[in-house]
Amino acid sequence: MADAIQNSKDIRSFFEKYQEAFDEKLLAEAVNVKDRINEILAVGNIDLVANAHKLVIYIIEGNEEELALFAKQEGIAWATHSMELSFKLEWVQAIRRSLWTFIQQYNDAKENRVVFDFFQMEKDINSRVDAFLNTFFINYSTYKDALLLAHRELVENLSVPIIPINTSVCILPLIGSVDSFRTSILEEKVLMEIGRSRIQTLIMDLSGIADMEPEVIHHLMKIIDGTAMMGCKTIITGLRAEVVRKMIHMDLSFDHKTKTLGTLQQALKEYLVV
Repeated sequence: MADAIQNSKDIRSFFEKYQEAFDEKLLAEAVNVKDRINEILAVGNIDLVANAHKLVIYIIEGNEEELALFAKQEGIAWATHSMELSFKLEWVQAIRRSLWTFIQQYNDAKENRVVFDFFQMEKDINSRVDAFLNTFFINYSTYKDALLLAHRELVENLSVPIIPINTSVCILPLIGSVDSFRTSILEEKVLMEIGRSRIQTLIMDLSGIADMEPEVIHHLMKIIDGTAMMGCKTIITGLRAEVVRKMIHMDLSFDHKTKTLGTLQQALKEYLVV
């Protein structure tokens, strides 16, 4: 054990002494990455060369706890800035090859070239590099999935913006295209918000919807029926002529309890009279 610790200290000293030569070897090995170093630094504030030095020290010294923490930080950083994984893989493999070159040079520089158990060192170093990559990719994937989920939730919330006007009245302005996926989100968000906030009147403004497919219209009408079942009155405003014509041809109409008005302003004037 004492010999192993001494060897790691000697190898670290050798590495730090010839660090500039190590960098030259590393850049020669990382053919596709070396020209992107400044770009990666600018985009993600990730200093590849400085991080390579840190990684080598952790590997040499067998500091597994710091190695795992560093891999986690790196995985999150690369996921945050959507860096290409192929560059990271090539860079770490270049670090592995460069490190072994320097270990060979270190051994050649010793008077007694057989200064350590090569096979044990090979196992230890390669295992640490592989552990770094494994932890890096797990954290990259986990954090990337979390980012995608957060982005999706944000998009869903923005696609169904329920705006409270007072304690009992809310406005739901729908803008853009409405497909089956969006109506499913609409159903979930509307019913949950009615239950949570005890909304009594929901003003659904459709002036921003130019057209809707028949199945979307059917789904929308079911959502309105669902709000009524929860004790919430739905007011429809801004129906476009194209949507009304489609409903007429399909022989569809809203429930008699569902009121329709031409504009959102009319609804606000009627339902927000003090």
